[in-house]
Amino acid sequence: MAAFSPKQIQIGISGCLLGQEVRFDGGHKASHYCQKELVDHFRFVPICPEMAIGMGAPRKSVRLVREGEVIHIRSADGSLDVTEQLNRYSEDKVSQLDFLGGYILCAKSPTCGMERVTEYKPNSNDGVREGIGVFARELMKQYPYLPVEESGRLHDMVLRENFFTRVYAHHDWHCMLAEGLTKHKLIQFHSRYKYLLMAHHPQSYRELGPLLADIQDLQQVATSYFAGFMGALKNRATRKNHTSTLQHIQGYFKKHLSKPQKEELSESIMKYREGLLPLLVPITLINHYLREYPTPYIEEQVYLNPHPEELKLRYAY
Repeated sequence: MAAFSPKQIQIGISGCLLGQEVRFDGGHKASHYCQKELVDHFRFVPICPEMAIGMGAPRKSVRLVREGEVIHIRSADGSLDVTEQLNRYSEDKVSQLDFLGGYILCAKSPTCGMERVTEYKPNSNDGVREGIGVFARELMKQYPYLPVEESGRLHDMVLRENFFTRVYAHHDWHCMLAEGLTKHKLIQFHSRYKYLLMAHHPQSYRELGPLLADIQDLQQVATSYFAGFMGALKNRATRKNHTSTLQHIQGYFKKHLSKPQKEELSESIMKYREGLLPLLVPITLINHYLREYPTPYIEEQVYLNPHPEELKLRYAY
């Protein structure tokens, strides 16, 4: 199973979420979860685009203004327009962030909002929540497979677990590339992630394997594989898919477990499916049986240990 090194992964984050007083009113939007619970696991890279272009704090607030197909970043009264400065900064800064393993954004911000940011009509307070912050848009454009999430959505335990599963998988992939990509390493990587893929997106699980069956152009196949891999993990693992995955793993123990042990494992999986037990229970039982009856192929499955236990990501569902 994986061993996780604390603070090995660097996570970009909106500066206000770490308590930096960089908001337009001179305040912050400190996230207790980020500041108190995540700080021991990751190295944060705080960024505030507005401060970076010299707007200062406090400052006049700005918002997204749509004119046809063009998005401007202006103050409500139209006296301040920082569209060019923020677009240029976002493009330049984001191009320097290829070392990041993920990004946590501040919601609703005209620069950092990931989704549903209000876009206003010119000279009007009428708006629709259809926009994306200018910095967030550039980030997701340049790094389409980078795990990105808004701080408020991390209060949802399913979204939280999904985000950090992707963060650690993304990091694992880049560690493999840093060691030197080979056909064997790519196939080995896929082998370790088979059951995690099955839990998140069974169709991708079925499609990605054949992609590696006859590798002619290694770099091209790796690029296609990574796109499909990260796309698959972006899907939330459902209770139904988790149950199917657990039952597949259970099959590897059928020659080893006693009848009472088989019944115990089956019962824990069924109770999980019915919502009576958290996922952690059958996972813990499987890990217990692995210690009694070592099975190398199952032991190497990332599904059983996709992130540090200390993050407590499988306790709630």
